[in-house]
Amino acid sequence: MGGRFAAMALGAALLAAGPAAMAQDEDAADGADAATGDAGGTLSIELNTLEDREDACRAYFVVENGTDIAFTEIRLDVYIFDNDGGIFRRLLLDPGEIAPAKTRVMLFDATGTDCAGIGRFLLDGVLSCADAEGSRQDCDSLVSLSSRLDTPFVD
Repeated sequence: MGGRFAAMALGAALLAAGPAAMAQDEDAADGADAATGDAGGTLSIELNTLEDREDACRAYFVVENGTDIAFTEIRLDVYIFDNDGGIFRRLLLDPGEIAPAKTRVMLFDATGTDCAGIGRFLLDGVLSCADAEGSRQDCDSLVSLSSRLDTPFVD
């Protein structure tokens, strides 16, 4: 009878621990989501300023990580068009590692033109994107573009 009572007590203890164990598993899963990053929010890229320099137009881009993702790599394929719609230059924007809620400023000198000669910037795509877990496939959908200028920044 003692063995039977012990088995029943053990079964009752396991049943009682079940919901607590499940709550711990959910908490662990939530921690894993925080580590790998939730895809909520956006990765905002703003064309902020164009500045004429000697034989160049300097473009300033502001990149703000509004996601919960700690990006270890982001590489953006951008084309500059002249006022007639011709492709003037291709550039790679690479803000490097960017943590959640972090803002970075990048600049690029488009040599051989003044800023008045630039018609628009086009994000052709995300070339690569990764977090601590490796390559991500959702980065195109996370990017949000804007321009503070009359010069558009579009996708």
